[in-house]
Amino acid sequence: MSTAENLHRSATTPTTRGVVFIHSASTALCPHVAWALEGVLGTTVTLDWEPQPLGDRAQRTEINWVGPQGTGAAIASALRGWDSLRYEITEEPSAGADGSRWSFTPSLGLHHTWVGASGDSVVNEDRIRHAVAQAQGDPLVFADLMDGLLGTRWDEELEGFRHAGEDAPVRWLYKVG
Repeated sequence: MSTAENLHRSATTPTTRGVVFIHSASTALCPHVAWALEGVLGTTVTLDWEPQPLGDRAQRTEINWVGPQGTGAAIASALRGWDSLRYEITEEPSAGADGSRWSFTPSLGLHHTWVGASGDSVVNEDRIRHAVAQAQGDPLVFADLMDGLLGTRWDEELEGFRHAGEDAPVRWLYKVG
């Protein structure tokens, strides 16, 4: 996309905000994470890395961002492929769009869910109908399918890593151009 197209997109696309939580990254991967964020946000990114108590020599960081709708998806795409990372990215609901959350763990891969204005996960009607059809009347199968749609296994795996960042300082980055 050219600079002129990017400027036009930024001027016409509603702004939103979100957070990138890197729950666990190897020390060698830390600069690459910053570079990936810089590529999406279009500005210099300095991350304050802290030791992740749950990982052997792992680091953790978080950073708030502001940018056009879709920035969260672009960040999730930029971080994809580094299978040793554990991360979550949020994008808040904004004018005409639900929010989103992307969760990644090495063992489960990437999970995406929409998030409503109240902060609840949103599962659309077609996905629920499909789960009902797949379950064929078995409530245990249906419960397992719904857990998959809601990202329950990702939440369970990331929960301990989340607690390590409860006292982290808050910093904001703004997407330019």
